[in-house]
Formats: sequence, structure tokens, C-alpha cells
Amino acid sequence: MSWTRRTFLSSTTVSLLPAQRPTKRPNIVLIISDDQGYGDLSLHGNPYLNTPNIDRIGKEGAQFTQFQVCPVCSPTRASLMTGRYNYRTGIVDTYLGRSMMHTDEVTMPQIFKEAGYRTGIFGKWHLGDTYPMRPLDRGFEEGIYIKGGGIGQPSDPPDGSSYTNPYVYENGKLTQKKGYCTDIFFRGAQEFVAAHREEPFFCYVAPNAPHDPLEVPDSYVVPFRGKKLGEKTEKVYGMVANLDENVRNLVNTLDKLYLLDDTILIFMTDNGPQHERYNAGMRGIKTTVYQGGIRVPFLLRFPRAVKPGWEVHYTAAHIDVLPTLAELCRIRLPENLKLDGRSLAPALTGQHKQWPDRTIFTQWHRGDEPVLFQNSAARTQRYKLVNGVELYDMEQDPGESKNIAAQKPGVVAKLRAEQQKWFEDVSATRGFAPPRIFIGTEVDNPVYLTRQDWRGPEAGWDRTSRGYWEVDVRAKGNYEILLRINPARDAGDATVHFGMHDWKQAFPKGTEEVRIAGVALNAVKGRLEAYLSYAGSSTKLGVLSAEVRRM
Repeated sequence: MSWTRRTFLSSTTVSLLPAQRPTKRPNIVLIISDDQGYGDLSLHGNPYLNTPNIDRIGKEGAQFTQFQVCPVCSPTRASLMTGRYNYRTGIVDTYLGRSMMHTDEVTMPQIFKEAGYRTGIFGKWHLGDTYPMRPLDRGFEEGIYIKGGGIGQPSDPPDGSSYTNPYVYENGKLTQKKGYCTDIFFRGAQEFVAAHREEPFFCYVAPNAPHDPLEVPDSYVVPFRGKKLGEKTEKVYGMVANLDENVRNLVNTLDKLYLLDDTILIFMTDNGPQHERYNAGMRGIKTTVYQGGIRVPFLLRFPRAVKPGWEVHYTAAHIDVLPTLAELCRIRLPENLKLDGRSLAPALTGQHKQWPDRTIFTQWHRGDEPVLFQNSAARTQRYKLVNGVELYDMEQDPGESKNIAAQKPGVVAKLRAEQQKWFEDVSATRGFAPPRIFIGTEVDNPVYLTRQDWRGPEAGWDRTSRGYWEVDVRAKGNYEILLRINPARDAGDATVHFGMHDWKQAFPKGTEEVRIAGVALNAVKGRLEAYLSYAGSSTKLGVLSAEVRRM
């Protein structure tokens, strides 16, 4: 049964009503799941998992068979939002201050908002937690979203959060919602499209499933037990099954409101699977630049322009989504906007005569700055160069099992030269110094600093970690800083260090919060550090978080 008006709501086919507002710009619903691999769909041959509702997006529209992204989530999302390679945007990695996007980047929601669209986000942003990098600062007008890389990470509220009854930010305000996180985000999206059905809307739905920790109601896991899949895969498949139900519910809402055929509906994922499981025979998983880590589903349904069952075999990528949607929605992009992507609209509509080949680049590794050819790939339609030394013929060897670099030295040399030129170009855009966190503004006071965004050689998420925050004090004045710490094993001192000054406060054994008042800060840029020290020990330990309030 196809998704035509009113037919998806019951088994009884109802006569189609005339299309409403045929000249209205199309709506957009862009769904991107988290750590769901190419093989986590029945559409792609998974023998255990049934995803009929996600599959139908491709069956009723277009399927891109060679769509690639970055091997981890935050870089993919930066490219998706800007149409530019993530290294241009400030996004280098997923945590430790490397996943904050510079605010002079022009984002997809900003462009669509300027064009008269209502914009909403429901789920994961992962491009900055503090002003002016938050989603509502970057073009989204409303939404329900989480901070950092997901629930259960240091950017959560002090008491933590979980996938059930999670703490989320609703239109910028921290609140606890009842229910399962994926259900909450999709219900929010349904309410959003219903509220704005009379105007064009851009609805970004980004659930944190099936990302770790693998929390899901047991009823979704039961069908996968006893199949020798392993506990992790059972839970992932349960989370995907729940996601598929939510896709059905959202599509039903669009259908009931007579919006479905006037909506560009997209389903994609942000990278490959986070652990080994069925992945359509591809090599590698998340974090690798082999196909298993970067080739993902990309399904697009838009009956106005795209034929059902259309397949696009050209290599495409995350950087292409923004220019594609702009063309389909007849939105003129700013003339000075320098995109790396190209519009896929001609390939979607069959209007192209010949698709020009190009090289698409992918790279990621842990660290503050990338290194040429480290965990990298340069991909043309036929060939793929990995780490500057491995060459694969993707037409003859899609599983990347036979390195033919020795047989094709000319291809290797050409792709190495192209990748080096690309690397130098994206590195020169702005360098890799992170955006600074604003302190002392009226719109974000207090500022909540977490281990998600601190930096330094000792920065991390365990008890012994110690880091610092690169900040921009926007207003001179007196500040109060509340430090949250692991229960103190003994009496000690807490220190806040900024510039040439220290502020200290003693605390007794068992302390979990230390408040330091009278911190006088000038309006300058600098490095803010907070640490603990115990009598008789030279070791300095980092705090869990710091809440900085301008008094």
C-alpha cells in the first residue's frame, strides 16, 4: 500500500482529495538517526529486522545507493547543516571542545527561515551547547532537543538523564518529559507540523537512537531474542523497530493533514553502525572510512518531482543536501555562500544528461587537528583512495577487499594530489582553533560548562580527567561559579583559574558542590580552569561541571 492521501490511516482506500495549495513551496521533513548503519533496514537486506515504514520512503521515492557521510556524527551534522566540509566549520570531532560550530557559518534552518519557512528541531543538535551556538541561536525557531552528543553524556543535567523520562530542552527551557526519548521527539515533530500546516515548514527530526547507551523498552527487544544476535544487536534492532513505528506515526500525521504529497520526506543516518552486525557485506563500522563506516541510507520521497522506485547510483554526500533542498524548494542561496556540495535535483528528477564525476573527501580522527591522509578517503564514482595508500575499484570490489594501488599508480597519484589540495584548502578556511564559549551575556546566564566542551591533554570523561574551557567574557563584572564535583574523598580546596588570577574555596569531606563568589572578570578572551586539590597530594583533579553566573 502506498502513501497516498488518507490511505495510510486504515486498510480502506479513500478517494484522493484535490491537492491543496499547488503553488505553495514544499514542506521538508528531514529525519536523521544516530549510529544506524546501511544494513539496519530491511530495504537493504537485513534478514532479522523489518522496517516497512522507513523502507516505503525509498520505495515511494528515490534511493541513493552510494551516499556517504563522515564516520562519526558531529562532523556529518555540520556538513549537513551547511553544505560544507566539516573542517571549514570548526567541527573536528564529537567531544572535548571539538564539536562546536563557528557562528559565521550559514545553516540550513537560517536559510529556510529567511525564505519564510517555519523551522523546528526535534532531537540531537551536537553542534554547540552554549550561546550563540545552540540550535535556537542558529535558525531553529522552536523544538525539543538534547545537548552534547546524546543522553547519558556529560552535557546532561547534574543529576543525569536516561532514554526514558529524559531531561530535554523545550524551546530552550530544561524540562523532564515522560516517555521514551524517540517517542517524545517524534510527538514533538507531529505537533509542530500540525501547528504550522498553513505555512511551509522545515522539520528536522534527529533522534539519538540507536546510539549507546542501548536503552529501549523490553517489548521491542523480545522479538530479536533467541536468534544468536548478541545483546547489543538485539537492543539496537529494538530501537530501530521503535524508530520505524515513529516514522509511521509522523507520516500518518502528514497524511491526515493532507500534507504528505506536498512534503519532501528524507530519511538518512549519520554514520555506520557502532558495533559489528549485518551491514550489507561492507567493510568497517563507525569511525572507519571504509564503506561500512561512511556509506549510509539516503531515501527521499517527493511525488511532485520524484518517481516511485527511482534509484540514483551516482556518488553523493551530506554536503549535497542543502543545495538540493534549496533547488527543490525554489530558494535562492546567498551569492557569497561558498558550498562544497552540489544539487542532486537533476539526478532526482531525471533531467540530467550526463552526471559529471567528482571526488568526495572524508576524514576523521581523534585530536585537536587533523593530519593529512590519517583515516581519510578520496572517492570518485569508480575509485576510492584510503589513507593515501590503499586504492579500491568500487565497481568491481565494493567490499574493498583488494588493494590495487600497485596496479594503478597513476590513479593513486592523482587522488593523493587532489586530497592534499583539498586538505590544505579546508585547513586554511579558518584553522582549527575552537569557537569560544560566551560568558556574561544576558541570553545565557548562567552558562553551564561541561566536560563535553573542555579541552587539554588531560581532558576526558573519567574521574581523573582535568581540562579547561576556552571562553570569551562578554561583560566585565563580578561572577559566581558553582562547581559540581565527585563526592570529595577528603577535605581540600577548589580553585578557579583565569588569566593571572586564582580564586579558592575550601571544602569538607563528602562535598559535591563548591560555590566560589566574588570572581572579578574583565571582558577578555581566555582560558577558564577549575580544579580540586587535596592536602598531601600534588595531583589536581578536574570538576564535573561549572555553572558561571554574572551577578
